[in-house]
Amino acid sequence: MTITTGSIAARTVFRVGYGALQLQRLHDRRDEAVALLRRAVELGVDHVDTAEFYGFGFANEVIREALRPEDDVLVVTKVGADPDPGGPLPLRLAQRPEQLRASVEDNLRSLGVDRLEVVNLRRLDTGPGLRAEGDQVVDLDDQLAVMTALRDEGKIGAIGLSSVTAEGLRRALPAGIVCVQNAYSLVSREDEDLLRLCAAEGIAWVPFFPLGGAFPGLPKATDEPVVHAVAASLGVTPSQVGLAWLLRHAPNVLLIPGTADSAHLEANTAVGGITLDAAALAALDGIESRSTEVPLD
Repeated sequence: MTITTGSIAARTVFRVGYGALQLQRLHDRRDEAVALLRRAVELGVDHVDTAEFYGFGFANEVIREALRPEDDVLVVTKVGADPDPGGPLPLRLAQRPEQLRASVEDNLRSLGVDRLEVVNLRRLDTGPGLRAEGDQVVDLDDQLAVMTALRDEGKIGAIGLSSVTAEGLRRALPAGIVCVQNAYSLVSREDEDLLRLCAAEGIAWVPFFPLGGAFPGLPKATDEPVVHAVAASLGVTPSQVGLAWLLRHAPNVLLIPGTADSAHLEANTAVGGITLDAAALAALDGIESRSTEVPLD
C-alpha cells in the first residue's frame, strides 16, 4: 500500500515533507543547499519546516532562493526561540508575546513573504530539551492572543503548537490549531493520547525526532532488533522502517525528516511506498515505548 497525501491547514500535501534544520550543515556550500531543496521539490516534497533560528537564518535564506511560486510548497515556520550566535546554545528562548511578534517579523523578512502560511508556537511544556525559566514562563493564553492577532492582521495564515501537552492543546483548540509538533517515534510514544486527540480534531501530527535518539541516552528506533529484522525482510533501511511505521500508525501523521545529503533525501521520500504487512506492524507495535526525558548524570 502506498501512502501519499495528508492535510495541514486545509492543504493537501505529500505526507513526507522536509525539515530544513540540517541545511545549516551546508552553510559554506550554499549552492549545494539550494540544489538539495530543488531536488526535494522534484521528488514531490511540498511542505517544508523551518525557523529563523535554523542556522541563524541560513535555512530561511535558502528556502527563499530555492523555492518558486509555481512549486506551490507550503512553508511552515516556528516561533518561541531566536538565533543566539554568541550564546552557549545557538538559540535563546523568545516566549514573551512581544518576542513572538518580533520573531514573526524576522521570518517574514528572511523568507521574503508577506504572510507566513503556518506558524508553530514552540512551547516548552513536554519532551526532551529546554524548559522555560524566569520571564520566559508565559501563559499559553497570552501567547495565543498575540498569535491570533497576527493571524487577524494577515501576517500568518494558521497556528500550530509544538512541545505541548494534551491539556495545552485542549485550551488552545478554540484558536483553531492546525498542527502539533512533538517529539514522537516508534520507541517514544508517551504522547499517544495527544496523537489521538489530534486525529479526532483533524489536526496534523508532525513528529520531530521521528527516529528517537535526539540526545545521548535516549532510545533510537534504529537500535531495535525488530526494526532491523523488518528492514532486512523488505530490503530497506532501519531508518526507513521507523519512518514508514509512523505513516501507518495514524492517518494524520506528516513527516519532516531532515538531511543534508541527496541520497538520504531520496530514501526519506521513498518511505510512503513501503508496505508493512500485518505481521510487521504487529512486531513493530510491540516494541516498548521508552521515556524521552533526558537522563541526568
